[in-house]
Parts: sequence; C-alpha cells; structure tokens
Amino acid sequence: MKQPNGIPPQSTAVTRLSTTRTLPLETHDLGTFDDLVDLVSGGGVVVLSGAGLSTESGIPDYRGPDGTRRVEPMTFGEFAGSSAARRRYWARSYIGWQRFNAARPNEGHRVVTDLQRAGYVGPIITQNVDGLHQASGATDVIELHGSLDRAVCLTCGERTTRIGLHERMTEANPGFMERFADAARTVGSQWGEQVRPDGDIVLADSLVESFHAPRCLVCGHDTVKPDVVFFGESVPKALVEQCFSLVEAAGAVLVLGSSLSVMSGYRFVRRAHQRDVPVAIVTRSATRGDAEATLRLHAPLGPTLTDLRGALGH
Repeated sequence: MKQPNGIPPQSTAVTRLSTTRTLPLETHDLGTFDDLVDLVSGGGVVVLSGAGLSTESGIPDYRGPDGTRRVEPMTFGEFAGSSAARRRYWARSYIGWQRFNAARPNEGHRVVTDLQRAGYVGPIITQNVDGLHQASGATDVIELHGSLDRAVCLTCGERTTRIGLHERMTEANPGFMERFADAARTVGSQWGEQVRPDGDIVLADSLVESFHAPRCLVCGHDTVKPDVVFFGESVPKALVEQCFSLVEAAGAVLVLGSSLSVMSGYRFVRRAHQRDVPVAIVTRSATRGDAEATLRLHAPLGPTLTDLRGALGH
C-alpha cells in the first residue's frame, strides 16, 4: 500500500535513528595511548567511524560537546510528508552539496587506510555518508547510513547518481547559484558554519520557494531522495545483522569520532561489550558508550591516529 503522495509506508520492524541524548561535559580518559597501540597491534580491529572523523575535512558534525545537536536535520517523516518539504531539502542541499562534494580525506582517513593495508584494521563500519574512507583508498567499507553520491526514488525505486541529479537540478534552476550569492552578500552567508554532515545548508525561504525540485525520470514523481538514512528512518535489518557479525568476530572495536548518541552506532558497542570484545573510543567529547569502553581517549583524531601509525611502525 502507498501513501497519498505515492511513497510506500515504512516498516516498523527494525530500529530507527533516534534523537538527541545529552552527554556529560566532564570527561575522563580510561587507559593510555600505549594501551591503544597494544590493542590495535593485535589486529582484527573493526573501525566504527562517525562525523567527528570528517570534521578535519571541513564537514562539521551535528553535535556539541554534550551530545546536543547544534542543528536539526530534516527527518524522514518531514521529507516523505510533503512536496514543500522535499523542495526545501533539495534547494538547500543543491547549495550545500557542492562544498560537501569538494571535501577530501584528511589524515585520520589516510591513517585508517594505512592501518587496514598493514593488516591491523579489517572492515570499516561508517556512520558517515561522505565517501571519504573510500576516497582515501580504504576497502571493505560498510556505509551504515548510505551515501550522498546516490539518489533513489521512493515511489518506484529508480536509482541515479548524485552528480547526474545535480546536473538536472542545475538545468531546471538557471541562475539559482547567482541568486544565492547575491542574497549572501546582502545578509551575510552562514555557509561555513552551517554545512551539515548530510550536505544540507541554511537557505532563505524566498530562495527555496523559487527552486524546482527534481523529479524521477522513470515515474515522474517528486519523491527523489538522497540514498541515505534520514533521522526517523530505518537502517536495513540485513545490514545491521552483518555489522553485528563483524563486531562479534573482531579482535577489537575502535570507535573514531562518534558520540554514539543514536542507537544506530551505539548498539555495536553494546554488542561488543556483551561479547567481551574490547572497545576503544577516541573522540574529543564524551560518548554514550563510555561506560562500555575498555579504553577511552579524549583527543584530536588526526594527531592521535598519526601517532598510532608511527608507533606501529608504518
């Protein structure tokens, strides 16, 4: 059965992304850098990466140090609920994605790739949708929340590349970038601070109203969506089970740059803890999984991972 807008209803049988969870501001390390070296040197490490790993590539994360979201992303319910919401998303994403797509892997991504090639790291489970692990040369990357380089029609399932979709939106919206630039010069742009991990950006309502959202080339509906898991949307059950299996077979789980505020990532730390698989967490702030961690370092990712690679002789 489909909803009036042509979008099939979501199944309620699998876990959904949840909302903000406040974290303590006061944090304490558990263990030392040498302990991290010892843990990773044993090999069989499954990496779980979050938005904090990509901040040094110029993509801000959603949350502050206490886990509270700085900005509210569009939810699946909003996106699926109306054409106006989809137009608002695509107008904002049309601008934001261009900077998002220009981001390049940082030293943290490169170190993870180097450690994978050296045999210390195995599969990488990423909550990020930016493709920067793959761009750095990593393999066996599981995109838990999908990827922004693809789009899918919620009505008929047709898939397309984001680059192709962007070209179509450019043709349908001549002069839109120029109007955005004029507005930014007039009122001041928040471009640098407001690009989000999903490529979204703050945009004036007047610009949104003039934007023509993309339509599916197969069925003609305006229900084209980035091929990512929105807040409130389901992560595919088979993908979750695959990740559980990887975690259970791991020598250790290394969490990089995730507050674990949503169950989507936190459940893998819980599963590792339940199976006595060591968990190391490296981020600047507190995380929801700190109580289950075997090792916890509050440190910047780029320098810490660079030092880790050096300590392992690579």
